[in-house]
Amino acid sequence: MQELKVEMFIPGELKEEPIIYDIIKNYNIRMKIIEASFSTESGWAYLVLKGEKAEIDRVFDYLGSKGINVEIRER
Repeated sequence: MQELKVEMFIPGELKEEPIIYDIIKNYNIRMKIIEASFSTESGWAYLVLKGEKAEIDRVFDYLGSKGINVEIRER
């Protein structure tokens, strides 16, 4: 089991998409939202992801395919 603290940067054109819902629904991980902020131009979220490494890698692949930048802050 792996636990990562990550910061996710969401472009404004994706503000109407349910990104966090999709992650929770479609991937076998636990997510805790530490802090988040969204505006009409962009958004960011500071999250804790917990799960198997392969499943977290799948989440990163999904976010990358959407053009969402994710930075690991703490392992």
